[in-house]
Amino acid sequence: MTAYKVSTVPLRVVMFLGTVRENRLGLRVARFMEAQLEKTGHEVNFFDPLEMKFPLLEKPIFHFPKDRSGAPEWLIEAEKKVKEADAYLIVTGEYNHSIPPALSNMMDYFGGSSYSYKPSGIVCYSPGIYGGMRSAMQLRAFLGELGCLSVSNIFGIPKVHEALDENGKPLNDHMESGAKRLITQLDWHANSMRNHRSNFGTP
Repeated sequence: MTAYKVSTVPLRVVMFLGTVRENRLGLRVARFMEAQLEKTGHEVNFFDPLEMKFPLLEKPIFHFPKDRSGAPEWLIEAEKKVKEADAYLIVTGEYNHSIPPALSNMMDYFGGSSYSYKPSGIVCYSPGIYGGMRSAMQLRAFLGELGCLSVSNIFGIPKVHEALDENGKPLNDHMESGAKRLITQLDWHANSMRNHRSNFGTP
């Protein structure tokens, strides 16, 4: 009987930021989460739609030929990072109590097979008392359809301007413990699913 192989390679995480608004608060959340992931040994690729300039979706990457001829080089590289990831972290506010359009536009560029059989985690925030939870509830369905089911823990950050400074430094004792709970759960699922993919492949 073949022994079950367990990978000890650091987990690769793609972190998607979902906001492009002027004076956005999400960047401080992303900086904080990136630091928390790197501190716990993760390899992080940060996808910021304001920096990467995903156009309004007309032709996703999977509509190009298999050799990707005609696709922009930056998009080919982005797809490679999404496919190689072991898990996804979604940092999101809420626009009109819903998923920010820049976030869904960016993630829809990549086909479901890029995300399949890997977990995701949701970090939501707002300047108000609900912490972006209405967007998070809709993201659960969205991420499930992409094939990267979200873990049960959601890290919600109400009054985010009082929780993190502009550089992503925590301003209270709850931020690091909240991030740790989410990352711990995400890691458990990501390691389990990576090992299972390695040993048995995917359906």
